[in-house]
Amino acid sequence: MINKDLVIIGGGPAGLSAAKLAAESGLSSLIVERDFKLGGQLVKQTHMFFGSEKQYAKTRGIDIANILVNDVLKYPEMIEVMTDTTVVGLYNDKVITLLHNDIYIKVKAKAIIIATGASEKVLAFPNNDLPGIYGAGAVQTLMNVNGVLPGHDVVMVGSGNIGLIVSYQLMQAGVNVKCVIEAADKIGGYKVHASKLKRLGGDILTSHSIKKANGTEFLESIEISELDEEWNFIEGTEKTIEVDSLCISVGLSPLSNLLSMIDVDMKYVSSLGGLVPLIDEHHETSIKNIYVAGDVCGVEEASSAIVEGYLTGLIVAKELGLEHKNYDELYLDFKAQLENLRSGPFGAKTREGILEIARNQDAK
Repeated sequence: MINKDLVIIGGGPAGLSAAKLAAESGLSSLIVERDFKLGGQLVKQTHMFFGSEKQYAKTRGIDIANILVNDVLKYPEMIEVMTDTTVVGLYNDKVITLLHNDIYIKVKAKAIIIATGASEKVLAFPNNDLPGIYGAGAVQTLMNVNGVLPGHDVVMVGSGNIGLIVSYQLMQAGVNVKCVIEAADKIGGYKVHASKLKRLGGDILTSHSIKKANGTEFLESIEISELDEEWNFIEGTEKTIEVDSLCISVGLSPLSNLLSMIDVDMKYVSSLGGLVPLIDEHHETSIKNIYVAGDVCGVEEASSAIVEGYLTGLIVAKELGLEHKNYDELYLDFKAQLENLRSGPFGAKTREGILEIARNQDAK
């Protein structure tokens, strides 16, 4: 049995920033990451971020990943990293079982931060398992990490920010994006992304969805149709489009399965992406010293995950008796940053969702 002060499960933006603030406070930690490298979703994002300077505005996601990883590497004596490591068990006594290099390892922690992020949602339609059908994140990984195009003729399903950004990147890479289809009656992402796409000749069809995919060994075409106000297909509006790739970008679901293993109080909140834990204002779950940060407690932009990580790492260190010398100032600053990121009409659903999962808002 290995004993650790803090174990952070997930080496993405939330986990990395939590480790940094914990280390600044004097608290050592172990980051467990199932991928072969740190950075999470940021390593495949080549677009520039919005937000403020504190959230690395006008900086590409891949560069932000490097910044956060380098921040962690500045504390080699405080932060231990295990990549290519899968968490196979989590228990109420804060024992974690890991699989690393085909060896099972048991770790007992004083506190745990779950920062496992989210996974892509899928759509149910006939032949949705044909080769050539991808999630938007998979396409980003193919293009931006491995330099491989998913195909030559593509249709994007979903006009959220990721759907619009990936469509634009595909077109920049020379891929023929025949259209973006959106089930709602208006686009889901920022207009600035839609405008960039349209300037390259991209077509966005709202109130449309996919009925089925066609092909034998691989994707050959899709059938789309218009939707009525109740999201039912309108007979007679079907259209077949020849494609060799289909990209699905219909949102993310929090990866909260580890929390379910220890019976954390959970709730399904649609505006936050799915099943999420009930938390207090310090991101602590219903189980003492089990915390969450990032998309696992509600899907947002990576900027929010970074700030949530900073805040949670700061709080956990204090809870374990190591208060950062600038605790009060940093605490208020991170809270203000999150409030700002969630302001405006695009943040309304997130604000409503956070109220639904509030376990106890009394200050500790």
